[in-house]
Amino acid sequence: MGTANCDEVALVTGAAGAIGQAVVLALAGAGAPVAAVDVNAEALRELERQAVGKGLAVTGFAADVTSTGQVEAAVAAAEERVGPIDRLVNTAGVLRAAPALALTDDDWEQTFAVNTTGVFRVSSAVTRRMVERGTRGAVVTVTSNAAAVPRMHMAAYGASKAAAAAYTKNLGLELARYGIRCNVVGPGSTDTPMLRSLWHDESGPANTLNGVPSEYRVGIPLGRFATPADIADAVEFLLSERASHITMHDLLVDGGATLGR
Repeated sequence: MGTANCDEVALVTGAAGAIGQAVVLALAGAGAPVAAVDVNAEALRELERQAVGKGLAVTGFAADVTSTGQVEAAVAAAEERVGPIDRLVNTAGVLRAAPALALTDDDWEQTFAVNTTGVFRVSSAVTRRMVERGTRGAVVTVTSNAAAVPRMHMAAYGASKAAAAAYTKNLGLELARYGIRCNVVGPGSTDTPMLRSLWHDESGPANTLNGVPSEYRVGIPLGRFATPADIADAVEFLLSERASHITMHDLLVDGGATLGR
């Protein structure tokens, strides 16, 4: 597996979440200075303490990706304290699981504010700076396989992730002339608190693994949940020089759950 160059600064949003933490630690473990961004300042401080205790260069920046002002301030502070950003990973996300007809305006608006508009805000702030200084950088947006295949009670989430994927690919098309690559990683069921929040009884894990015919959902052919490290490995590869000729690609990491679309 290729890794990002050790002198390339990475910014990771949603850094206090399970996948975000895995990405932060993977990149920092490879020697990259990492600016970790999350709305949860306390969780960020704990992540920073753990990383520094392992000798890793991780600096936390508390910011809400639904706020343009906070995003701009965090990116500016990260570049001042850590260095010019070469790599961006968008992992910040929320899930409001509900039947489509039960979704409220707030459910819809908050889901898109974080999962889609947040990707737009952060990507714009970071890549604009890349273009201005001639950085040949890379962006990875973490979405979901729910962006590719309809899921029961996932209308807002799936739509927001599909929009984030489309935005990232379009950004990649426009920024290709500057040598900036933009790719997407689409996790399937991953062992995180977000996944466990969908399980309401002891049948939850088995139903996810084996499928639920009444919901038109197949299981996971590889027979296991992804780990956050599995997702981080895919992100790290797409950021690396081994993926230097890959852009506008959507890499599903779901154990075959979408049957290759």
